[in-house]
Amino acid sequence: MANAASGMAVEDDCKLKFPELKSKRNYRFIIFKIEQQQVVVEKLGGPDESYEDFTNSLPINECRYVVYDFDFTTDENCQKSKIFFIAWAPDTSKVRAKMVYASSKDRFKRELDGIQVELQATDPSEMSLDIVKARAI
Repeated sequence: MANAASGMAVEDDCKLKFPELKSKRNYRFIIFKIEQQQVVVEKLGGPDESYEDFTNSLPINECRYVVYDFDFTTDENCQKSKIFFIAWAPDTSKVRAKMVYASSKDRFKRELDGIQVELQATDPSEMSLDIVKARAI
């Protein structure tokens, strides 16, 4: 169903894959892109893939949405996990694409129940592993 404000639809597959990441932990990350006025799944990262595998999967000059399941250990030595929503909008991407992704982000994020941390990144340094760790804790 397209949203009147952004004109963007969300493919059912997006809504089906997210619970598999959140509850079943079948995926480490999901990369979404906007294609023909709808958000679609572009890539599924297996549970054994690293943060580096994920960052290497992002295009350097195109916008994407990402959901990343980040595992970490607290100072008290507890294993925890946080689900990140990352809006990737590199400076080198087209202005129109940045506008479309920005205007559709909140509606798309509402479809994904269980996001715990949101990050906006325009360059890889803004979503480095250190930043993700700091935001998780």
